[in-house]
Amino acid sequence: MAFPALLQQALCAPGECMTLTLPSGVRVIARGEFAAPRQLLPAASIGGEAGVAVAIRPAARTAAPLPVVTLAALDTGDAQMAAILRRLEKVRGRDIPILVLGKTGTGKEWLARAIHHDSPRRTAPFVALNCASLPDTLIEAELFGYEDGAFTGAKKRGSVGKIVQADGGTLFLDEIGDMPLAQQVRLMRVLQERTVTPLGSTRAIPVDLRIVCATHRDLRAMIEVGTFREDLYYRINGLVVTLPELSERTDLPALVTRILESQREEEWVPVRVSEAVLEHFQRCRWPGNLRQLANVLRTAGIMAEGAQQIEIEHLPDDFLPDCEAPTGAAGATGTQQAGAEDALAQPAARAGAADSIGGQSVHETASHAQASLARMEDWQTTLIAQTLSRHGGNVSAAARELGLARNTVYRYLRRGRPR
Repeated sequence: MAFPALLQQALCAPGECMTLTLPSGVRVIARGEFAAPRQLLPAASIGGEAGVAVAIRPAARTAAPLPVVTLAALDTGDAQMAAILRRLEKVRGRDIPILVLGKTGTGKEWLARAIHHDSPRRTAPFVALNCASLPDTLIEAELFGYEDGAFTGAKKRGSVGKIVQADGGTLFLDEIGDMPLAQQVRLMRVLQERTVTPLGSTRAIPVDLRIVCATHRDLRAMIEVGTFREDLYYRINGLVVTLPELSERTDLPALVTRILESQREEEWVPVRVSEAVLEHFQRCRWPGNLRQLANVLRTAGIMAEGAQQIEIEHLPDDFLPDCEAPTGAAGATGTQQAGAEDALAQPAARAGAADSIGGQSVHETASHAQASLARMEDWQTTLIAQTLSRHGGNVSAAARELGLARNTVYRYLRRGRPR
C-alpha cells in the first residue's frame, strides 16, 4: 500500500486493520493511527510530510483460515484429474483409507482437504503431519502425544498428539514413506485397535478418525527392501489414486487463472498472464509442479505491480531455464505413450514376419524367431527400466508414460533386469 493510500486509510478509518506488503513480498496485518513525531514507535512507523506521521502497530496475530476446497473445485478440465475425482466421489461418506501418490508439489494436501470437506466429518478437525519434516525422535511425540515428564524437554501438562487432535475428523499423514519403522508399528496398532497410548502413559485413549496418507515414494519397492511394513501398507491403501505431474496436465490455463484469483489481495495484482507467458508455461518442465507454479505466479504478480497482465519480463530469472526443453502437457504425453506402444509392438511384428521372409518355412526360421523374441523381451525390459528410473521408481507414472497397465510393468520387473 502506497503512503498516500495508507494516510487516507488511517484518516478515514482509524484503528481498522489494513494489509501491508513488505519489500520482501511478505504481507502483514496492521492498524494505523496518527501520532506526534516524538511519539513514533521505534522501527515501527512510517513518516509523513509537514510533520505528519502515522504509527503502524501490528494487529493481533490470528491464523488466517485456509480457503475451503472441494472435490468439485479441483476439477479444472484435465481428464486424468476428472477420473481421480470420480473415483473419490464414489467413496464419499465412507471411512475407507485413501493413499495419494504423486510427485512433490502435485497438490496431495489440497486433495486430502477436499476429501475431508466433502465428507460427513467436515465439521471436525483436519489435522496434517508431514512425516519428512520432523526428526525420527520427534515424530512419535508429535503423532501419539506424551504425558508430563515423558522425556527431557517435554512440555508441562504434556501434549495430546496429532492423532487425538484429529478425533472425529481426518488425519492426513504426508510423506508417510519417510516414517520410521518403529512408528509404523505403533501407527498400525492405532489403526487396528482405534486407541492411542501417549508416551509415558498407560491410559489408552479411544479415537475415531479417517486417515488419508500421501507419498512420492514407491511403497511396494520399499516393502521389498524392508523399509516399509507390508501390513501397514494394506491398512492405508483402501483406495489408491495417483496425481499427475503438472507437465502432464491439460488444464494449465485454468490452473493459472485459479491460482492468480486465489492470490489476489490487492487491486493492483494482475489476474491474467500474456499469451507469451502462457506459451512459456506450456513448454516448462515444472519440476516443482503446482507448488512451483504458485510461487512463480506470486513473484511475477508482485513484479507486475500496476500492470494489466503478467509479461515475460516479470517472471523470475531462475524460472526461465525450466522452459528451455519443450515438453508440452497433453500432446507430448500422448505422443510419448503412442510412440512407446508402437515401439513395443515393432519387435513383435518383426518376429512374427520372420516366418515368411525369403520364402523360408516356419521350421527353418523357428530358431531365428526365438532369438528375436528374446531380444524383444530384453529390449522391452530395458525400456521399462529406463522409464522407471526417469520417474524415480514410480510404477504408475512409468506405466502412464508407456501406455501400459501397471500389472504389465510389474510383470516385467519380476523377470529381472535385462542381461
